[in-house]
Amino acid sequence: MTGRAGSGSARRFVLASANPKKAAEIAEILGDRVHLIPRPTDVPDVVEDAATFEGNARLKAVALVRATGEPAIADDSGLIVDALDGAPGVRSARYAGEDASDEDNVRLLLAALADVPPAERTARFHCVVLARWPDGREVVAQGTVEGHITAAPRGSAGFGYDPVFVPEGGGGLTFAELGSAPKHAISHRGRALRSLADQLPPTEANVE
Repeated sequence: MTGRAGSGSARRFVLASANPKKAAEIAEILGDRVHLIPRPTDVPDVVEDAATFEGNARLKAVALVRATGEPAIADDSGLIVDALDGAPGVRSARYAGEDASDEDNVRLLLAALADVPPAERTARFHCVVLARWPDGREVVAQGTVEGHITAAPRGSAGFGYDPVFVPEGGGGLTFAELGSAPKHAISHRGRALRSLADQLPPTEANVE
């Protein structure tokens, strides 16, 4: 993963995410500021049954710390749609079912919004990122981006709900139509991760 393991200034964390697209995005955003270790393949999936994004991020971070003995970084994020009373929210990845694909979730979302006029399709992405150490210390950061939901998917980049979310500041393009750098500059995950990196202690404090 990223972080250039040879950099003496990089801080070392196991990344909790098992989603390869999300892991790659996190690595791109953090760059050399953090040395990310890929999640071990023998660590089982974590049941994300908390009621909040922060709660789910904490569940994942704690599980990885216990499994590896290393500091860990975990995130949880989701799409909050005003016309759906905040759904899909913390269930964004499982909106259409526990084994739902991105396409399944997008299809269900658009069906739920079929009769909602464009002006009322406002939504936001929210992300909570949490760094956890074996001694119980934590750093928590959040990021949000406002936007609206399109009538049909547009673009082929990104993942999740990216093809149907038009962020403020994105020039009218969906996240799936923006390149990675423009997306990271305004995205919920980009904002949360940059805030987290700014709050992390010096390298020496990261050594257990």
